[in-house]
Amino acid sequence: HAGLVDEGLSYFSSMIQDHGITPTFEHYNCVVDLLGRAGRLDEAKVFINKMPFQPDAVTWASLLGSCRIHGSIDLGKQAAEHAIHVDPQSVSAYVVLSNIYAASGSWDSSAKIRKLMVDRAVKKEPGCSWIEVNNE
Repeated sequence: HAGLVDEGLSYFSSMIQDHGITPTFEHYNCVVDLLGRAGRLDEAKVFINKMPFQPDAVTWASLLGSCRIHGSIDLGKQAAEHAIHVDPQSVSAYVVLSNIYAASGSWDSSAKIRKLMVDRAVKKEPGCSWIEVNNE
């Protein structure tokens, strides 16, 4: 992934330096996601801190998801705290953080996060699926 990540970062820089395009919030979030998925979590955090915008819940959720993938508990906790601060009803931030703790064997911490959801009345919507049988 490293070559493609570097290529993506090059395109981001080229937008600004070569083409005079001002990146939007979505461009910045894409770079955070790009770095995070490649496991370059510290770089993603530094990039967030240097953004010309205040990071939103999507920014932090992207980093949080990458922390889950790469097992980074400490940074995942920071990202979840930021996501929850920006959007206190962000169900995904609580659930992903709880799952990070569970995956690392920190069952007490996982349970505390789930209890915090109950205490704050944050509810996960149940999933549903649709299927068709005989075109109905």
